[in-house]
Amino acid sequence: MRVLNIHGYQGSAENSAYIALQSIGCEILSPQIDYDAEEPEPILDQLSGIAEKKKIELLVGTSLGGFFAAVLSADLNLPVILVNPCMLPFLHLPRIGYQGDITSLIRLFGKLALIDRGKVSCIVGAEDELIDSHDFDERLFGNSRFRIIAGGGHSGATLPLKEYFEFVLNG
Repeated sequence: MRVLNIHGYQGSAENSAYIALQSIGCEILSPQIDYDAEEPEPILDQLSGIAEKKKIELLVGTSLGGFFAAVLSADLNLPVILVNPCMLPFLHLPRIGYQGDITSLIRLFGKLALIDRGKVSCIVGAEDELIDSHDFDERLFGNSRFRIIAGGGHSGATLPLKEYFEFVLNG
């Protein structure tokens, strides 16, 4: 399976999701993104270009990468797996030092109205120390594949990602 993995704010392209996807034999494209150096729309355009050019079959996004993955899913009608997604980045990012313009994030947020909830899988840590709005995620994306992991924190390393990805992919 060809996967576009999108890391979170100040994260690494070879994050926990990348490692879990690699362990189950996925072909992964995982660009390194400097969210502080680029505006959200050009980032989305770059990711969309990768998804279309490389014929991506699945999107995976962690934290802020989950926001971009969800918007791409709405735009391209691709299945998506979200890991502790930051679905309200205009709220959460300024709290952790983001200096960029949040109005473009608000514009992109509007695209989520078009997402096919049936194509969304989501795993969140019940003890996420950075994102306190996973109840919103559950209302937005809640389906039989929405998982809340007791004791899980914000880092994907605290979540059973390999097992969850296998569950979703083997459906």
